[in-house]
Amino acid sequence: MIAGNDLICAVRGPIILITVGTLFALDHFTRYGFLQTWPVLLIVVGFLSLARRSDSRWRRYAPPGPGAAPNPAPPDAGARPGGVA
Repeated sequence: MIAGNDLICAVRGPIILITVGTLFALDHFTRYGFLQTWPVLLIVVGFLSLARRSDSRWRRYAPPGPGAAPNPAPPDAGARPGGVA
């Protein structure tokens, strides 16, 4: 199964190709030329970059899996204040 960030990277190329094809079709079949619609490419690339970044940030703060300890102790849990054991 493909993870979220891998999925976004996997569909990035096809989405850009579909966008370019749509813009050329608009250029050919409507009165809107490619020189008027090319900023849509920047918007699509920006959304894909935003999705990739937000997915990696969300994954960083995701809850632990079912096999993880509920509340792991910090590394210095046995140390007493002042350094006296």
